[in-house]
This record gives sequence, structure tokens and C-alpha cells, in this order.
Amino acid sequence: MPPTATPPTHVDWTQLPAPRDDGGAAHLPGLAMPSVPLPATDGQVVDLSRLAGRCVVYIYPMTGRPDRDLPADWDTIPGARGCTPQSCAYRDHAAALRARGVQHLFGLSSQDTTDQQEAANRLHLPYPLLSDAQGALMGALNLPRFTADGLTLLKRCTLILQDGLIQHVNYPVFPPDEDAARVIAWLDHPVNA
Repeated sequence: MPPTATPPTHVDWTQLPAPRDDGGAAHLPGLAMPSVPLPATDGQVVDLSRLAGRCVVYIYPMTGRPDRDLPADWDTIPGARGCTPQSCAYRDHAAALRARGVQHLFGLSSQDTTDQQEAANRLHLPYPLLSDAQGALMGALNLPRFTADGLTLLKRCTLILQDGLIQHVNYPVFPPDEDAARVIAWLDHPVNA
């Protein structure tokens, strides 16, 4: 990265359009996770419906790579920017989440596992990223999405699961780097749990 470039984790959120709650995730609380095996960056295949205990899955559009350009006009799409800061915040709060009973933590996008592996390694993530590149989970849960440069991408939302049931949803998520702290706050004082 050139010395004059802003690191991807330092974002002035006031300069970006905030996403609005379009109701795209209103149907999710209370649903059982469908049985959809997803490849993970740790080499495992994860079926979120089969995980016992508390699980947090933050869903994000895509993590940029230093060797590739982001889709055109990325910063003008409400809620698109911020995948790296969100992933780093979850990395930095992983121990606090575990201390609150989170047994499973994942990031999830429609990127393929190869792109996700690059991000997981570069960002030193202590948890796996899950790939829904085939759109199976996106379709089964009717997850909110948008298109950019011909790609179908997931809108940012966070699912808190208990024994395979969606207990709570953060949507929309903005700014993304505060999402992990919002999950911790909810875990400390659950509403509608």
C-alpha cells in the first residue's frame, strides 16, 4: 500500500452513505437455520443448523484484496464499505465473545474460499470465514442482497444463533467496525431472547 493511502481499517464513516432498514431481514428472527453445508477457510465444511450452543455469524458483502480493485462506485453503495474493519473488530473482540458464551464465530460472504483465505491470512483472523459462493444459504434464508459490477453480494447483517435457531439479527449494520461491540452489548442484555 502506498504510504499516502489510508489503511482499510481507518474509515471516516461520516463520508459514506449509511444503509437504511429496508425490512430485508425482518423475517429472520425465530427461523431455524436451513441445512446448508458451507466451505470454511480452515478446511472444514460447516452446517450452521447443526451447531450446538451460541453462534455469531456476521454476513458481509466482500473483503477487498490488495491486488484487485473493488467494484465501481463501491463507496457510493450504502453499507458496502467496511468489511475489513468489521472483520478486524470481530478478531479483536473474539475473546470477549467467547467469555460471553459464543462457542462459534464466523464471517460469511458470497466470495469463494480462495479469496476469503487470502483475507483470513492477511487479517490474522482467529475464526473461519464461510463461503456461500453458490448462493444456497442466501436463497434458503432469502438474505438481503445487492448487485455491484454484475456480482450478487450479501448486505451486511449479523445473526446470533442458539442451537441452530436465529435468536437475534443486527440489520442494517453501520458502522461495521462497531458491530462486534453491539453483539457484545446484546449478549450482556438480551432483548427478545
